[in-house]
Amino acid sequence: MTEGLKYNLHMLKAKSKTWQSKRLTTAAKQGFKYVIGIDEAGRGPLAGPISFCAFKVELDTLLKLAKRKDFIPAHHDSKKLTEKTREVWYQEILKLVKQDNKSFSYCVAMPKNTEIDKFGLSLVIKKALAKVLRGVKADEKNCLVLLDGGLRIDKRFTQETIVKGDENELVIAMASIMAKVTRDHHMIKCAKLYPDYCFDVHKGYGTKKHLLAIKRCGLCPIHRKSFLKRFV
Repeated sequence: MTEGLKYNLHMLKAKSKTWQSKRLTTAAKQGFKYVIGIDEAGRGPLAGPISFCAFKVELDTLLKLAKRKDFIPAHHDSKKLTEKTREVWYQEILKLVKQDNKSFSYCVAMPKNTEIDKFGLSLVIKKALAKVLRGVKADEKNCLVLLDGGLRIDKRFTQETIVKGDENELVIAMASIMAKVTRDHHMIKCAKLYPDYCFDVHKGYGTKKHLLAIKRCGLCPIHRKSFLKRFV
């Protein structure tokens, strides 16, 4: 970690609140052993996959982590952190998983653009959510599932969908960072395969630069044709 990033994290620690919440306290009283946070990244871009992450944490461990002021700035939209800052927290989260894979686990699913074009967003989202839940071995008897935005899962799970969930619940913020950074890494790789489109800069979103590249070069294999019918 560079000195500049260390300084920024120190400043975040000094300013940040904790992630303690009534939901976690209530979950402990209800006897849940784990909490799973779920978020997505990349629903709106014109190219590349959508990324979904389920992040599972043992509740006792999550309660302790939520009290810390030095772990992810609380009550901030994790998607609006700078790319460098997100990368720092991504690496810190990976360290936690590596150090204690009994308390932490996660699964990322990235349905391709071709799946989105063939099946549509609704079915793709449903299948991806089921996949990430299987990936963390979610058990409806001992897991509380917290989801960001408008996401929903199978009714057999105890769940709550939270508007701006990544600003209010640590476990969703962690899922958000993993989903976003994993997708960003993928788009950076795609930029090397298709250099005319600058995917490393805009990550597939419909920026002016991206739209101009499409007009100039046409669509490439990772574009979502169903999102770009006027260009097909």
